[in-house]
Amino acid sequence: MPIESIHFVTGRLAEPALRNILVQIAEKSGFEFTVDVLPITVAALMTPQWIAKRISVPPGTDRVILPGYCNGDLESIKKITNVPIDIGPKDLRQLPNFFGQSPVKDSFGDWDIDIIAEINHAPRLSTQQILKMAQAMSADGATLIDVGCLPESTWKGVGDCVKALKDAGHRVSVDSLNPVEIAAAASSGAELVLSVNATNRQYAADWGIEVVAIPDDIGDFHSLQPTMEWLADHDVPFRIDPILEPIGLGFAKSLKRYMDARARWPDVEMMMGIGNITELTDVDSAGVNMLLIAICQELGIRSVLTTQVINWARSSVKEIDAARRIAHYSINEKVPPKRVSDELVSLRDPQLLKYDLPQIQSLAENIKDNNYRILAELGEIHLLGSQLHFQGADPFDLFDKLADTEPKNLDPSHAFYLGYEMCKAMIALQLGKQYTQDEALQWGHLTVQEKDRHRLRKRKY
Repeated sequence: MPIESIHFVTGRLAEPALRNILVQIAEKSGFEFTVDVLPITVAALMTPQWIAKRISVPPGTDRVILPGYCNGDLESIKKITNVPIDIGPKDLRQLPNFFGQSPVKDSFGDWDIDIIAEINHAPRLSTQQILKMAQAMSADGATLIDVGCLPESTWKGVGDCVKALKDAGHRVSVDSLNPVEIAAAASSGAELVLSVNATNRQYAADWGIEVVAIPDDIGDFHSLQPTMEWLADHDVPFRIDPILEPIGLGFAKSLKRYMDARARWPDVEMMMGIGNITELTDVDSAGVNMLLIAICQELGIRSVLTTQVINWARSSVKEIDAARRIAHYSINEKVPPKRVSDELVSLRDPQLLKYDLPQIQSLAENIKDNNYRILAELGEIHLLGSQLHFQGADPFDLFDKLADTEPKNLDPSHAFYLGYEMCKAMIALQLGKQYTQDEALQWGHLTVQEKDRHRLRKRKY
């Protein structure tokens, strides 16, 4: 039986991912393939008329498969190709299903960036506080727990702290320039020192652990060179950190230093302290962490130092854990990080499923029971019941309108339930989120699912 020859049409952006999937499924599905990469970045923008002017079908092709978003009359293409034409799935990852196969196992979930999570001002905390914070950070994805010491003082308890963390099963680093503190931490099991420069490098060979080399002059990454050479000469393992500076104090220039350092030392391990941006910028940290991790992934920076002290960055470790998996998948698969994971989509939702007004009216007309339905559509809250449909932006007004009908089923429990659900609906409208009655609003990795409660459960008051 001859092997089917299929010609796939795509754009420049999707080509690598398409070829990767086709290599994995072609033999099993019994076809050979060619790929036509047309001069457009996003395949979803193609139209049949545009494709017809540019497609080039090889001799022997049995059929053509177009991108899933290619809508319209295909006759203009059929006249050119003279072979059957199919519209493929809208998402490349659905191609195996399209050919009757199980989904291709991809690399999503893999990562290669370590998260060093710092416990700030550790000397001011009790051991139990430190252990509790470390446990939470590790559960969220931290690779190492960094013990943050205080400048211009020597913490006599640093060794005990490191030992307690090690006994609890954590990998530990120490954030200090003080040789006395570092020596105590190293002897108690710390495996990494943040940081080393000309002021303390002469002690590094005695510690017996890896160090992070930083510039003597933050504005000049070349000042790393003497410390790097000293460490190499004394067989001290190290990674470098050119220092990321806050916005307003040289942020763009500091990013360039990381790029320059990678170009000059392509094989040296690097670290980036990203807390200088998330902690010092009035913005929710998830998007910032995603961008910084993407930069690290592209530059081969395999460890980041983060903090989560300020309230808007309080979930940074968990955000970075999601970001490193998304960035790893995106860059290795050569696809944009879209429709990969919604863990970092918190404020709004990836997609809204909408009702139009005729659909809402039809639903209202068909309600025959005594329960109420709540929708958040068309910029308003809609309260639907048997022979009633109230709508508006203010839940209090809606509840007053309902109360004016003197309903017999509006006991305190039901009233509380309606207030709770309308509050969720109002939040969804304000933020552009999907509201589904009796289900939790989706906040990405911050979502807390609601318990299974019956809204009409009877209570005594």
